[in-house]
Amino acid sequence: MLTVIGEALIDEVVHAGHGAVPHVGGSPMNVAVGLARLGHPVQFLGRMGQDAYGDMVAGHLKSNDVLVPLLPDQLPTSVARAVLDANGAASYEFALDWTLPALASSGGSGESVGSFMLNGTTLLHTGSIATMLAPGEDHVLAAVISAHPHATISYDPNCRPSIIADVAHARSQVKKFVQLADVIKASDEDLAWLYPGVDPKESARKWLAHGGAEGPAVVVLTQGADGPWAVCAAGEVACQVPSVEVVDTVGAGDSFMAALLSGLVDRELDGAQRRAELRAISSGVLADIIDYAARAAAITVSRAGANPPHRTELQN
Repeated sequence: MLTVIGEALIDEVVHAGHGAVPHVGGSPMNVAVGLARLGHPVQFLGRMGQDAYGDMVAGHLKSNDVLVPLLPDQLPTSVARAVLDANGAASYEFALDWTLPALASSGGSGESVGSFMLNGTTLLHTGSIATMLAPGEDHVLAAVISAHPHATISYDPNCRPSIIADVAHARSQVKKFVQLADVIKASDEDLAWLYPGVDPKESARKWLAHGGAEGPAVVVLTQGADGPWAVCAAGEVACQVPSVEVVDTVGAGDSFMAALLSGLVDRELDGAQRRAELRAISSGVLADIIDYAARAAAITVSRAGANPPHRTELQN
């Protein structure tokens, strides 16, 4: 079982003179759906309310065969609203509730209430708002610490400056998760915001070296049309982005993340017992994996919305 922890929300797009058009979203939730469509058993640990939008989220996850062990709560489902003016310029409004009490520590024991949900997982992915917004950020960190002894940890900071504007806080949170992560994917925009004035590739190299024997085994940098680049102990690799007609880029990074993790799982590099093997990944294998992930992202940008590919689409 693979596990994804993070936010699910509704993206409302409001065009001038028209009502809101809701879409199910949230970076971690998109990754969970992407993994399921690539044939992996996956559970999603996030929150949603007992409302119509919560039903939309739950229905989307269920229709994609993602397990959802946590029940809806009494808070409203989180909403991100983009209001477009007559010229198409967007202003944003957010109503976000991020807490996961089921994953919080219990009493003074330090043992997670929801740790049983993580016992069977070989890979835990998290990132984005979930790791930077209180109070849920602490619940997620506790879950990662709980899973680390038996699971591969993957992380995508997926920074949202319009929501988490305090870059110092974001940088502090990123450091905590980088220290625990085995696999990291970040965009060049993420790293430029977190570490202004520093070449994003140099920041990625620093992350790889950050923990020595305990730090990340693989750091991948996405660069839009310039293609992904990655670094591991064996060296640095890059690949081209497939040429496609772009409809929109919504969810492309999440599709890339899901396919990156899928490539590692397919090669049986998940699970804490395989950390040494993951750390010894060859540059050739890593190049193949990021090429696979780039093809998944290309399929996503060729159609509207966060619509990641199924495994059969990547086999053609």
